[in-house]
Amino acid sequence: MGRVVLAERMRLALFIAGHGWRRFITRLTANPRYRWRIRVSVPERLLIAPQDLRTGDPTLASEIYAGRFAFAGKVVATVGRSPFEMPQPSREWSEALLGFSWLRHLRSAGTSIAKANARALVADWIDLQGGSHPLGWELEIVARRVISWLTQAPLILEGADHAFYRSFLRSLARQVRYLRRTFSDTRDGYPRLLSAIALCFAGLCMTGETRLLRNSAKRLAHQLGRQILPDGGHISRNPGVLIDLLPDLLPLRQAFEARSVPPPPALLNAIDRMMPMLRFFRHGDGVFAQFNGMGATPADLLATMLAYDDARGAPVANAPHSGYQRIEAGQSVVIADTGKPPPMAVSHEAHAGCLSFEFSSGRNRIVVNCGMPAMNRESWRQVARATAAHSTATINDTSCCRFLTGAAYNRLVGVPVIEGPKLVRVARGERDGSMLVRATHDGYAARYKLLHQRSWRLARDGSRLDGEDVFLAPDGGEVPAHVPDIFVIRFHLHPNVKASRRADGHSVLLVLSGKESWIFSARNMRVELEESVFLSATDGPRRSNQIVLAGSVNDVPRVVWTFIRAEKPQTDRRGAASVPELPL
Repeated sequence: MGRVVLAERMRLALFIAGHGWRRFITRLTANPRYRWRIRVSVPERLLIAPQDLRTGDPTLASEIYAGRFAFAGKVVATVGRSPFEMPQPSREWSEALLGFSWLRHLRSAGTSIAKANARALVADWIDLQGGSHPLGWELEIVARRVISWLTQAPLILEGADHAFYRSFLRSLARQVRYLRRTFSDTRDGYPRLLSAIALCFAGLCMTGETRLLRNSAKRLAHQLGRQILPDGGHISRNPGVLIDLLPDLLPLRQAFEARSVPPPPALLNAIDRMMPMLRFFRHGDGVFAQFNGMGATPADLLATMLAYDDARGAPVANAPHSGYQRIEAGQSVVIADTGKPPPMAVSHEAHAGCLSFEFSSGRNRIVVNCGMPAMNRESWRQVARATAAHSTATINDTSCCRFLTGAAYNRLVGVPVIEGPKLVRVARGERDGSMLVRATHDGYAARYKLLHQRSWRLARDGSRLDGEDVFLAPDGGEVPAHVPDIFVIRFHLHPNVKASRRADGHSVLLVLSGKESWIFSARNMRVELEESVFLSATDGPRRSNQIVLAGSVNDVPRVVWTFIRAEKPQTDRRGAASVPELPL
C-alpha cells in the first residue's frame, strides 16, 4: 500500500513539474521581444479559404458595428474606442473577443459595411495587440484566431488595399510560426489538437508552406490517433468536445480535397468514428447528456454536424473505450457513465460522476446531471464536478474522485483529477426481452472499503426502468460495521419535471410536458424531495428538484428503485401506486 501511495505522489509531482516547465517555456516564448524576433517569410497570397460551418447572426453584426460586444454574458460598449483597448469584464469575454470567431456574424450580414468593419477590427488588433497582450497570445486562443482569420479571409480581404493585405498576411504568418514553435507546450487534449488543426489549415491555405503542411499533417495524425478513441469518443470523456472538433475537422477534410492533397487517413478515420457518437449522446429532444463538462447543446451546430453523417443509423449502444452505455427501448433512453476518469493531463473538465445516468422519454428529459453553465463556469466548477451534482450515489458526502487542491497548484496546472475509480467493471446483456446493464466502481474502496454497484433494466417497450444500487466490500465479504457508511442516492430532475411526493412516503409522481406522467418508487426507502439546480440551461442556471434516498450501508446494503410510466397505474387499497417487483 505504501508503494502505491508513493507511486501516486511521484506521478503527481512529475505532472506538476512538467506542467510548470512547459508553462515557463511558453511564457518565455510569449514575451513580445521573443515574438517579434520570429523571422517570417510573408506568403504572397492565400490559396483557399476553408468553410466555416458555424452559423452567423446578422443581428449580432449590427450590434458589433454599433460598438456593443456581447460575449459570455457580458456586454461592453466601446463608445467609439477599439474593443481591444477596453477593460475586460471577464476572462471568458476576452477569450471570445480575441479568438475572432464572431467574424462569422459580420460575414452573415453580407454588406460592404460589415466587411469594412471586420477589416477595421482586425487592423485594430494588429496595431494594438499584435505584439503584446499575453492573453491574446495564449496558444489555444492563437489557434482559434488563426482558424477564424483563414475561414473569414474573403470577408476581411475583399476590397482591402495592398498595405492592409500585406499587414494581414505578415501578422498571420507570425502567429502560425509562433504556434508551430510552441506546439509541444500547448496543454494536452483539445487545445493541442486545435493547434494541430490550425497549423494544417495554414499549410493548406498559405502559399509556399509545403513543409509546414507535411509536418502539421503528421502532428494531426498523431493527436487524432491518441485523442479520438476507437469508439469515437474523446480522451477527455467530455461529449461536448465532439461538437467543438467536428466543425473544424470537416472543413479541414474539404480543404485537403480542394488542394488535391490526400488527407491523412487518421483524419478520415477519426471523422468516421466520431459521427456515430453524436447520436449516442443525444436524448429524444436532441440535447446531449450532461457528463464530464458538457454544457448547453448548440442545437443549430449539432444539426449541421449530423447532416454530414452519411450512415444516419441507430446510435451504438456500447462505448467501452469512452466509458459510456446507452439503453434504448420504445421512446425511452438511458445514458450512463461507466468509465474511469481520463488521464490526469486531460482531466481538467472531468467530473466525479461514475455510475451517474440520464433518463428521457420521448422529448422529455426526466433524470439529468447538473451539467456545466455556459457562463461563469469558474464560479460553478467546483460544485458541478462533485459527485453530488450527478444522479448517482455518494458515500459520507464525499466525491468518488479527488481533485488537485491548493491555490498555488491550481494557478499552475488547473484542477485535474488526481485520484478516482481505478477499476470499473461493466456487464451488458438481455433478460426476458429487457436490456440489462450492471456496473461496479471502486472509487470509494481506498477510503471507505466500499464498492458501488448499479444496475439498470429497461423494459422492452420503454415503459419501465428498474434500478438497483448495491454497496459491497472489496473482498466480497460483509461491510465492516466500524466503517463510515452513510450513503445518499440522488436523482436530479429536469426543471420541466413537476414532482410531488406521494402520501405513502416511498414514491414520487412526476408530471412531464404533454401530460405524460411517471411514478418513481423505492420500496425499502423513505423518499425525499429536495431542491437542486440545472446548470446547463441555455438561459442560465435553473431551479429544479432532486429525489433523494439516504441511509446506512450496514442497515440497507441494497436499494431497489423503479421509474414506471403512469398513464394507467395500478393502485393498492391505500391509493399508492403499486409497482410490482422485477428482479434484477
